[in-house]
Amino acid sequence: MSHKLRVGELKEDYLTDEEIWRIFTIVLSSKSVKSSTYKYALIKALIENLYQVNEDFEVTYDQLAYTFTKVYWNLIVTHKLTQHNRGKNARVVTIIEEEQKKYSIPSEMIFDKLNDSLQVTLISKVKSTMKINVFGALYGDTRAKFYAFDHKTEKLRFNPAVHDFMLNYQRLIIHLTNYHMAAMIEELNEVPSINYLLGKVESIAKRSSLQPFEKILLSHFEASCFYCGKALTGKKRETHVDHFIPWSFVQSDHIWKLVLSCNKCNSSKSDKLPERGYLDGIVGRNEQLIVSEPCGEVVRLMENYKPKKIIMLYDYSIKNGFDSIWRP
Repeated sequence: MSHKLRVGELKEDYLTDEEIWRIFTIVLSSKSVKSSTYKYALIKALIENLYQVNEDFEVTYDQLAYTFTKVYWNLIVTHKLTQHNRGKNARVVTIIEEEQKKYSIPSEMIFDKLNDSLQVTLISKVKSTMKINVFGALYGDTRAKFYAFDHKTEKLRFNPAVHDFMLNYQRLIIHLTNYHMAAMIEELNEVPSINYLLGKVESIAKRSSLQPFEKILLSHFEASCFYCGKALTGKKRETHVDHFIPWSFVQSDHIWKLVLSCNKCNSSKSDKLPERGYLDGIVGRNEQLIVSEPCGEVVRLMENYKPKKIIMLYDYSIKNGFDSIWRP
């Protein structure tokens, strides 16, 4: 069976959009064997890491497990949706509930507020479960055409054609995935936990605070708004950290797409893209950031960053409907 595979190789490098859509349709339909919500969570994790691939279109198991764990922490701990399997209890539920009970963690505690060692422990345990039940299962459902994987190197490599496809249709794919995942959770869980279910499934919880990024940016650059240039002083222009690319499009926090902003600009920009002229500004800002600290924390935070990535992300945001352009 495909879920027991330790290595999966790509069967085809080239696929047309029509062929990819056909496979996605099968994955999301009743023709695909879905005993748990795992496949949906993996698709969500793949989408959240589209912009984190290296030059060989690879993403690490740790990167995928981080998002996968956040998805389930949000559902299990925050929203108390604990049924994710048609048979016995899903292993990821047991892992998260055991750690929550062990450390008496309240339900309002979001994943990124947990201490680093506990996050690492959870991600490691979830990654082990993904090796057994997740990577091979979706690989089989996608007919070995979407990605390759290797448990020894702990890397998943996208089919370049599928990576490009997912970038192009990112918003549509995530909406379809959320809908089908919510439908399955609704079937497995009882009321009242299913109230406003789609909203609970759609969200990959935001980091509780962007203050660590704010401190790094302030330590390398002047305290001025990236957009209007005014000094970030006084109550009217208090410092904010803004997602240059709307968070609702890519629900992840990476320093290379975060900027310092004043309250006025941050509020008026909201969920919009800034006009294209600011793109050159953030590319230049990121280059300065890399040069200013060639080793240490910034290097880790800028891992896999390339200028073309944020340009590509900007262009794909527009293709996915974020075409309302903002200017101060």
